[in-house]
Amino acid sequence: MKMKHPSTRSSACLLAAVLIAWGAAGTAFAADPPLQPKIVPRPLTPGDKTVYGLPSTMDVSGGLTTVGVGTSVYLEMEVTNTFPSTNILSVSWALTNVPSLSTATLSDSPLGSNVPVYEPADRLVYKVASRSFFKPDVRGQYTVIGTVVTKSGTTNLTKVFTAGTYMGVQTCTLCHSGGLLAPEKVQPWSTTAHATIFSHGIDGDLGSYSKSCLPCHTVGYNLSTNAVNGGFDDVAAQVGWIFPTVLASTNFASMPRALTNLANIQCENCHGPGSEHAYSLGNTNFISITVNSGDCNQCHDAPTHHVKGTEWYASRHAVTTRTPTGPGRETCVACHATDGFIARINGSTAPTNTTFSAIACLTCHEPHGQTAPTNNPHLIRAMTPVTMGDGTVISSAGEGLLCLQCHHSRNGSAVTNVVNYIAGLPTWLGGSSFGPHDGPQGDLVLGVNAITYGKDIPSSAHRSAVTNLCVTCHMQPTAITDPGFLIAGGHTFGMSATNKLGAEIQLTAACAQCHGKIDSFDLVREDYDGNGVIEGVQEEVKGLLNNLSTYLPNAAGVVDGTVKASLSVKKTWTKAQLNAAYNWQYINNDGSMGVHNVPYAVGILRASIADLSGASANNAALAAWQVQYFGSTSAANAALNASPAGDGIPNWLKFALGLNPLIPGLSVTNGVVLADVTAIGGTPNTVHIYNAAEVAFDTVVGSTYQIQGISSLGGVWQNIGTPIAGTGNSINYLTSTRKGVYQFYRVVHTP
Repeated sequence: MKMKHPSTRSSACLLAAVLIAWGAAGTAFAADPPLQPKIVPRPLTPGDKTVYGLPSTMDVSGGLTTVGVGTSVYLEMEVTNTFPSTNILSVSWALTNVPSLSTATLSDSPLGSNVPVYEPADRLVYKVASRSFFKPDVRGQYTVIGTVVTKSGTTNLTKVFTAGTYMGVQTCTLCHSGGLLAPEKVQPWSTTAHATIFSHGIDGDLGSYSKSCLPCHTVGYNLSTNAVNGGFDDVAAQVGWIFPTVLASTNFASMPRALTNLANIQCENCHGPGSEHAYSLGNTNFISITVNSGDCNQCHDAPTHHVKGTEWYASRHAVTTRTPTGPGRETCVACHATDGFIARINGSTAPTNTTFSAIACLTCHEPHGQTAPTNNPHLIRAMTPVTMGDGTVISSAGEGLLCLQCHHSRNGSAVTNVVNYIAGLPTWLGGSSFGPHDGPQGDLVLGVNAITYGKDIPSSAHRSAVTNLCVTCHMQPTAITDPGFLIAGGHTFGMSATNKLGAEIQLTAACAQCHGKIDSFDLVREDYDGNGVIEGVQEEVKGLLNNLSTYLPNAAGVVDGTVKASLSVKKTWTKAQLNAAYNWQYINNDGSMGVHNVPYAVGILRASIADLSGASANNAALAAWQVQYFGSTSAANAALNASPAGDGIPNWLKFALGLNPLIPGLSVTNGVVLADVTAIGGTPNTVHIYNAAEVAFDTVVGSTYQIQGISSLGGVWQNIGTPIAGTGNSINYLTSTRKGVYQFYRVVHTP
């Protein structure tokens, strides 16, 4: 959009006033959606320059308001996506209150229209209305004024930027070293990989290392002509240091102290140059503190080798919803916004910051390190035991402990949730919501906090066999040659993704160490939902969810036997229905369709069906089959021995075969059932079921058993099969009787 000079602002306001007056006197028009304009210093990453075809010589930017003298500030006026662009008459920019010796001016931004709003979550809400650009030329503060004129009025916004020079870690240490003046930051930082990345590289400890690493691995490195601001490159030129041709263990130690003071990734890499902050004796208005991803991604979005930020762009964390943030959402932001999460983990008692920020780098990582050296190389913010909603304490999930901080039911105990919901009492933190909330993945993986009906529900070995729990599988690395590179695994946190060709990629490598070579998470195991077809476990769990939903009321409160994609839970539901609904939401909201813990998912769904149908858990699938075809388990035609199709084939046999009981079989002759089975897999075929006899006997460990048969008593007994070692369990042997020949059987054992 064309910019207007500030001198034209009064005429634009007059035009807006005329339009408002005309609208008031004439026809009433619907109000525009909120404009909600904001001035944003847009980050610019190495990845941005590649993706959007920008010159490689452009400055990168962390999107801070504290910047080095002579470095680029990319200004953006953002407004909501829903506000009509045609209703924006103009956007103008002005640079005011600049330092006395400054000659800095605003100019057109070098970012083209193909460059979107930076934060992925912001792109869902905001669009660019205008851009501008400047480079501060001396130390001090610069005030930028942005003016948006719409058909409804004029909005003026102000953003203050501080330009400074770089001081290095020696200056930061004067205050941030554990004294009374400022929080301790330098000592824990000194234990991190950030603090030694350059020194290890220049000494040859990292293998390959080159001058191209310096923009990220040193302080204030910028080769732009006017970026003379005390950065590493400026001091290197002053002392005559050049990058060594040989990487040797003495390189760092031989460097001048003035240069090592600016080496490695330090405070000013993330907070901006510290001269004005230091000279003002710690005035926090002269330094930047942000939780936005751009600050980290100015280095960590640099494919093809520095890709943690690039991966994050493809994650669901990057597009977290704004709904659980803002005033009144103090409890929600403890998981749904970075500032709120950090406050909770740090045990803050100060008023909660409810400002929106996506779940990004600083949510999960503490870049300053720990107050004392710990076995935490990835600077994970919290690896302390987690108490689940039902009181279960988890302490052995490795790095997955961080994930469990939020990925578990936040509505307390399942049993208490149902009881309190019925009574209209708070279910968790002052609210009275039903169900396990949206992210009960931790509960399912661990096999806890569902409605179990007093049964011992089995659980998978994931809880004990996967060292870092969530992290092991969801953050498995992908090589540059992997089809999932940058779209699955790593900091995408995704186990699967769809590539540009529409093909689905599933990262099964993490599964292979236990499950062997597999190509899909939808492993074929058993017919859990009892439909007569052994499908993948995810399809089986979907079948159980569908079966369970047929027993639950619809939106009108009526149990109609239909499959439901979602539940409209009401306090008028019976306790049994609410118990089952809790389990339905528990598995549905987990999102893995049982993969996180197949035995537990199957167990609680079967138990729920059994409780509502009056059948045992083992017969839950039969009850669901009866409801599917007859509306209820008590219908006359649903009886196990009934033959509603009139073919003489009982329901129990058709259920066992997975057949439609309303379609007649072809014949029943001499114990042979010829039944049409087009319902199974859609392939026409026949199933032949013959009459059989069963020999069953108990065994004892240490004994050996031999089944023998004879056609007429008084003859010679013949061994059938080979000897069977006793296991302590019962043994079943089936033999066909379709030929109508009499046969006698016995079992002999030794000793």
